[in-house]
Amino acid sequence: MPILKLNKLNIHQLQCPEGKSRIEYCDEDLPGLYVEVRATSQNQGTYYLRFKNDAGKTCHQRIGRTTEVTLAEARRQAKTLKAEIALGRNPREEGKPKQSELTYERFFEDHYIPHKSDKRSLSDDVRIFRLKLRPNLGHKLLHQITRYEIQALLTSFREQSAAASCNHILKIIRHSLNLAVEWEFLESNPATRIPLFHEDNKVEHYLSDAELERLLAVLRTDENRAVCQIAMLLLSTGCRLNEVLSAKWADVDLDKKILRIRAINSKSKRLRSVPLNDSAMEVLNQLDTQGKFEHLFVNQQTGKPYTTITKVWHRIRQKAGLDHLRLHDLRHQYASFLVNSGHTLYEVQQILGHSDPKVTMRYAHLSTKALQEAADSASVKIEEAMRRKTG
Repeated sequence: MPILKLNKLNIHQLQCPEGKSRIEYCDEDLPGLYVEVRATSQNQGTYYLRFKNDAGKTCHQRIGRTTEVTLAEARRQAKTLKAEIALGRNPREEGKPKQSELTYERFFEDHYIPHKSDKRSLSDDVRIFRLKLRPNLGHKLLHQITRYEIQALLTSFREQSAAASCNHILKIIRHSLNLAVEWEFLESNPATRIPLFHEDNKVEHYLSDAELERLLAVLRTDENRAVCQIAMLLLSTGCRLNEVLSAKWADVDLDKKILRIRAINSKSKRLRSVPLNDSAMEVLNQLDTQGKFEHLFVNQQTGKPYTTITKVWHRIRQKAGLDHLRLHDLRHQYASFLVNSGHTLYEVQQILGHSDPKVTMRYAHLSTKALQEAADSASVKIEEAMRRKTG
């Protein structure tokens, strides 16, 4: 926790270091006041006051966002809070519902959603809660929710939904109730030991040479150039769709041939650099958005960055006779190019940005050709040694 002399200038320049999800910058002038900056929200943060309650436990009282509250106002509020706490007030307990009164719906709507306001997939969490969880668990008091009840609910979902979908529901329940425990609304989490369903979702569609030629022919000639260029960049870099749609010209170094994926757009929430090969550079050189727009890919009809290209992609893949090909398969195809060219799984992991090497191991079966060539090299050495001996 670095201690800084905060001022109105540096308060809007605070950064979360690469490799960390959050950091606290403590105010040198007012002990207890700090600014929390998250990797997903650089150059802005949230003011908190750290204090100890009557039981000696460290508590944190939120004051406000740096974009909404000035440093002077945050210090004023913090001083007022410290004075009131010294007189016995505990702001963390005020307005806090008792365990006997707090339902799962109220907790999720009033506490979980505001806390996760910076989460990119919050809209998915809210949709799943309102469609799946609120009708079944929303009315239950937090302390009344049982492990058996959660397990039975997931089992019923599994009859109609994929394992991955059910696991996502479980993760939302588990994480939300973990926060309830952390914030002392609940004594223990009933979802802690519920196992995930086994997922067999490692489905990849790899293109044959003929299929690749058909796809490239369509991408070169189709009238929707922007979507074709997006697909070509996916195929040429192995980036995720969100990473490409969110990319800005400020993230591109044409001289060094690098595309920087910002932490806010990266699945691992870490900054990474993607090397740009010749085909990727060709795509960038064809774009007419540089100097005109902030983002690489902009919908000319709306003047705004693309958020989805699903409808056009379905038409393009059908035109190429590849109805089964998903946009994410272009990432897998790029990985297959690397592995089949003899590159190591470590190299693939670094370029694709996998935080866990186990994820990259899904491409291990593609390295058969490279392994055969490695095995053949040993045979060559043996044959050479035999020739020298007989000679």
